[in-house]
Amino acid sequence: MCTCPRKLTLNPYSGCDHHCVYCYASSYVRDFADCRPKKDKLATLQKEAAKLKGELVSLSNSSDPYPRIEANLGWTRQCLEILSKSNCRIQIITKSNIVTRDDDILAKVPSAVSITITTDDDTCAKLLEPHAPSAIDRIRAAQDLLKTGIPVSVRIDPIIPFVNDEPRKLVGKLADIGVRHITSSTYKPKPDNWRRLSVALPKIAEKIAPLYFQQGERVGGSVLLAKDLRFRLLSKVRDLAA
Repeated sequence: MCTCPRKLTLNPYSGCDHHCVYCYASSYVRDFADCRPKKDKLATLQKEAAKLKGELVSLSNSSDPYPRIEANLGWTRQCLEILSKSNCRIQIITKSNIVTRDDDILAKVPSAVSITITTDDDTCAKLLEPHAPSAIDRIRAAQDLLKTGIPVSVRIDPIIPFVNDEPRKLVGKLADIGVRHITSSTYKPKPDNWRRLSVALPKIAEKIAPLYFQQGERVGGSVLLAKDLRFRLLSKVRDLAA
């Protein structure tokens, strides 16, 4: 269902320390809550990056390249330093403001940053993303990157019914700082993230359970909202962005 261009993926870390309740990657990455750098990968990256011929390299599609430990380790920065000397394009996908530290590298190569801002409601965000930076910190990061000339996309993702399905205020804030691109998708429950969501937001879980498990549909191994409901939720975001 992905409409992104073909890309290579680099995950500098295994796991993530943001501990988002809705995370899908925890269902297939071992010991996901134990965030650790892939220490044996730098030498391999040095050799493989030399072979690049303009490919798009995405950091990261399974583990955030800017977990909290990156602030001290600088593991992702070392990867970016290697990639910046190769013939490639770089896409960053993160929900951390640490990415602004590396704007000096990103400004030198064809790059773009996609920042996830699930909600601008701080109380809700703390329940959904307990160890991720606040929404205002991420909005400021987007603004700082744009001022540096680095293209920024914002992911309002995932959309969870009755939680963050009215993003008018957030989209307005993003428009005010000059964000030109927004993407979105709906929450996809997996057994582990559904358990976490049910603990963090029990009343919401009770309301949306029939929307998924009775009225929803299975696509490619995932449980999704019914197609007409997905279309309504995402059309709302599309119309606000337009």
